Amino acid sequence: MPINYARRLTDRRRSTQSNRQLGVCLAFIAGAANAGGYLAIQQYTSHMTGIVSAMADNLAMGATDLVLAGFGALLSFILGAMCSTLMINFSRRRRLHSQYALPLALEAALLLLFGILGARLMSVQGFFVPLTVVLLCFIMGLQNAIITKLSNAEVRTTHITGMVTDIGIELGRLIYFNRSRHDDMPPVRANRQRLRINLMMVTSFFIGGLTGAVGFKHFGSLSTVPLAALLLALALVPMADDLLLGWRLWRRRR
Repeated sequence: MPINYARRLTDRRRSTQSNRQLGVCLAFIAGAANAGGYLAIQQYTSHMTGIVSAMADNLAMGATDLVLAGFGALLSFILGAMCSTLMINFSRRRRLHSQYALPLALEAALLLLFGILGARLMSVQGFFVPLTVVLLCFIMGLQNAIITKLSNAEVRTTHITGMVTDIGIELGRLIYFNRSRHDDMPPVRANRQRLRINLMMVTSFFIGGLTGAVGFKHFGSLSTVPLAALLLALALVPMADDLLLGWRLWRRRR
């Protein structure tokens, strides 16, 4: 991966184009991790809507253990988003180039941990659920908060429901027939750019899911190792920039 391209994707200086390109890449990774995680634990770890709904259903039916399991997954997702926000704000106050790269590096490390120890983690209890569920939900919350923060909530990588809703809205605007041109109401126009990026994100998530499912079927949890390597490749350049800058400042002070 060219150094300047990697720097443009994850550096603190952002552009709409780099936000969307990074979003497409992270949507692929989220889809792969989500699908692979489902094959490992029979649960989608980015789908908080379904988890909260299942908690309500299980509470109504008196299945307290399943309610606690859902709460553990939900809490892990929230903690992941909190961790990402803390890391970004800490780095932002210090004007680091790696303010978004550091959480990506953490996500890479956690995916690598899942890839190497996935089978063993299944037998270890976390809050009220296996540590695998805790880990994957934490990763999903971490990643969604990264792209939300850097794009000012313009791009999401795991919130497919919202993206599909936006696609439906823009398609409705696209086919709307503006009959009258003499009233005071502005004509209905589709935001083709938003439609295009949402289609790209959903497609990337789907391809990632397909890749993750096929990879997990053949290689098990080790299939997440290439995903971790990709994330690390994205994060290394801004981190190296900060280390080099810190080294130069230290040499000047000597």
